[in-house]
Amino acid sequence: MAEHILIMEDDEKIARVIQLELEYEGYEVSVAHTGRTGLDIYEKGGIDLILLDVMIPELNGMEVLRRIRQTNNEIIIIMLTARDSVYDKVNGLDLGANDYMTKPFEIEELLARIRANFRFKPSAEQHLDHDVEHIGSVTLHKQTREVYHHEQLVDLTPREYELLYYLMTNKNRALDREQILDKVWGYDYYGDTNIVDVYIRYLRKKLTDASGDTIIHTVRGVGYMMKE
Repeated sequence: MAEHILIMEDDEKIARVIQLELEYEGYEVSVAHTGRTGLDIYEKGGIDLILLDVMIPELNGMEVLRRIRQTNNEIIIIMLTARDSVYDKVNGLDLGANDYMTKPFEIEELLARIRANFRFKPSAEQHLDHDVEHIGSVTLHKQTREVYHHEQLVDLTPREYELLYYLMTNKNRALDREQILDKVWGYDYYGDTNIVDVYIRYLRKKLTDASGDTIIHTVRGVGYMMKE
C-alpha cells in the first residue's frame, strides 16, 4: 500500500505542484490549506508523513506540530517555510520536526528527503525485534520509544530519541559527525555539522548523572561514542 502524505500549505499553486509530483511518484496525497483543516484530516488517521508550512493560517505550523507531538511521536513531519533563521529551524526541530526545508527548494531534494525519512522509520517488525537497548543507567524501549535514566522516564524530542537510538545501537563504536547526520537526519546534510554537537549537548544534559558522569563520550578527532 502506498504511503499517505498530507500537504499543509496555504499557497495553492505550491501545494498543487507538490501534490502532482508526489502522486507521480506513487504516493497517496491529501491537501489542506489551513492548519485546522489539516489537523482534521490528520485526526481521521492513515497519514504517514506531513509536509507542514510554518505560516499556514488559522493554526500556524508550529502550533500544529506541537499539538500532533503531544500524542504522536511516530509520524514523520517535514517543515516547509520561507523562514531560514537558525532560531526558526532549531525551534521547529525542538518541537519534534523530523526535517526542515527552506523555500524556494528543488522538488527533487524534497522527494529525496521524503524517501530518506521513510527509509529511516522503523518497521513494525523492527520494533518487535530486540525491543530494549540498555547501556549503563539508560534503557531505551524501541516499541514505545520510551527512554529511562535511572528508571526515571526522560522526555526526549523525536530527533533526540533518534540520535540516542543510533548511538545505543552502535555502542562501543566511534561515530563521526557525517555518519550521524546521514543516519539520524536521514539525508546527506550539506550544512554545518555543528547541529550534531548541539543535539549531543541536549542529550548529555538529560542523561548526565548527579556526579557529572555521562555515558556519551567524545572521541577526539572523530566524533562520539556510547560505552557499556
